[in-house]
Amino acid sequence: MNGLLGYVSCAVLWLVLVVKAPDLVRHRDDPYLRTICAVLGLGGLCFLLGAPPTVGAVNRLGQIPNLAAPLTYAAITAYSAASQILVVLWRGGPGVHRTARRWVLAYTGVVLCVAVLFLLGDAPVERREDLDTYYATTPYLREMILLYLLGHLTAVSVTGVSALRWAREVRGPLRAGLITLGAGAVCGAGYSLSKLVAVAARWSGQDWPTLGTDVAQAAAGLGALMTAAGVLIPVAGPRLAEWRRAWRTYVRLAPLERELDDILSRRRLRLPRPRWSSPATRLIWRQTSIHNGLSHLDAHVDRELYDETREAALRTTGDPERAAATAWAAVISAAARVCLTDHDGVPGAADRAPRQPGYAGESEWFQERAPGTDALVRIADALAGSPLVRATAGAPAVAAERSSAV
Repeated sequence: MNGLLGYVSCAVLWLVLVVKAPDLVRHRDDPYLRTICAVLGLGGLCFLLGAPPTVGAVNRLGQIPNLAAPLTYAAITAYSAASQILVVLWRGGPGVHRTARRWVLAYTGVVLCVAVLFLLGDAPVERREDLDTYYATTPYLREMILLYLLGHLTAVSVTGVSALRWAREVRGPLRAGLITLGAGAVCGAGYSLSKLVAVAARWSGQDWPTLGTDVAQAAAGLGALMTAAGVLIPVAGPRLAEWRRAWRTYVRLAPLERELDDILSRRRLRLPRPRWSSPATRLIWRQTSIHNGLSHLDAHVDRELYDETREAALRTTGDPERAAATAWAAVISAAARVCLTDHDGVPGAADRAPRQPGYAGESEWFQERAPGTDALVRIADALAGSPLVRATAGAPAVAAERSSAV
């Protein structure tokens, strides 16, 4: 395995593990979370131990030629078992913990057998990349190599079949994760098969080193990364979908905030804009700003304009919700202009002058029927594109006449 490729792959997997570590600390008794972290940690360990520089360092520090081999094989075996246990836990159902324990016991036995066979065998020549094929005919080492390869092939085959079969029954991020995990397992099977074919070739007197090194390691690297991605998609998918919805809502609310921008700025009603924050936080900030601006318009609403616009929109669209949103857009646009006109025409007049009796009634009506958070998006859409709202551009003058006549 190329050292740089191995270390980069290990870093990617362990970086994700670091991101998940706080959740593991908070929910250390969650077997599902523990298994996810085990898959990520063991996957990174396989890449770390399999990199030639690490192989040389382990052999040198342990003062045993090829000591890194059984350690790497043990990590690969444990990673294979963890991947299968994860699918078992995902699937759930009766006997899930019993099945998981059986996998743990079976692959613990494989790891122990690998260690014993290595101790019984004789591997005096250090081989950092092609130990499998170099010692394919050596007693005990031959059995060790065959055992770990068959164990790995069994685990990834069961994982792949289980994941892809289950993917046909579910939808959403879980389906995407299972398909990715299944594809990663197929690539992992390519690692085992390439090694087995190269070992079988050595038994027949042939030597296919490229198949047992380059091809196998490429399949292992791609398989581990895809498996990690498959593990993370169901976990991160709902959060990413939530962020996407929040961002879309944030963007759609922009026309309504722009309509209230002057009021928010002059009356200092807008909170400081959040920096380096999530879409959900930005959405809350924009919604709060909009509500602050709307609360300042309650004395300038025009109920007649609302009713007239709503009836016209209802005749045009036949949709009550859309008609109400269009009416609110017209009223808010008109009220914002009236408020700014009062403020600009006589400095401080909007703050000093007492409200007329008629305005009190309009204010109470506005407070009782003020649009909720869900309706704000429809109002913003109406502000952005409704011809009826654009047609009420002269409504402030009408509203001003009505207010002075009261």
